[in-house]
Amino acid sequence: MSNGLSIREQIAKRIAEDLHEGYIVNLGIGIPVMVSNFVSKEKEIIYHSEQGVLGMGSAASEEEADPDLINASKEPVTLVSGGSFSHSADSFAMTRGRHIDVAVLGGMQVSEKGDLANWKVKGAELGSIGGAMDISIGAKKLYIAMTHTTKDGQPKIVKELDYAVTALNCVDRIYTDMAVIDVTKEGLVLREVSPGYTVDDVQKATEPKLIVSLL
Repeated sequence: MSNGLSIREQIAKRIAEDLHEGYIVNLGIGIPVMVSNFVSKEKEIIYHSEQGVLGMGSAASEEEADPDLINASKEPVTLVSGGSFSHSADSFAMTRGRHIDVAVLGGMQVSEKGDLANWKVKGAELGSIGGAMDISIGAKKLYIAMTHTTKDGQPKIVKELDYAVTALNCVDRIYTDMAVIDVTKEGLVLREVSPGYTVDDVQKATEPKLIVSLL
């Protein structure tokens, strides 16, 4: 841990550093919804929700909570000045029309080609795809937030997916507790190694061969 932050918070904080002024951003369930907690208040980011909200604000207090105003994790949030509501069809049209600058989603697996699996656990009969398919292929950039390995130490960054596919060739960057990795035409490029780990540690926890090009 660093600065008293949990692993999930550390990942969210790192992603927040890469969100730029004026971006329209969609944050998925789990680690992604935590990202806005670490974005500077001086930086204007417009948060979009496929539930039909454009201009989500901070978490709502008990007094502010509105059951119709929630984030992807079903937590009550506020609306910033100038924020708006829309029909879900219009909200999805924003995504499908490539009006979202960055989407941040969780992941169960990412392949070396940037394929994503994030909606159904292996072997489960049921899953919840939500808007992940549309968001994955509709956003201009897709960032994935996840732990580098499963609870039993198996790589989540793999050569080929063996979980149910969400979308193909969609991931631009992967943020984990161990590293920041870019998905490129040449392969997976290791950009950053988290404190406490080495390049060798990251490679051992990653199935595909990494191209090391640290920033």
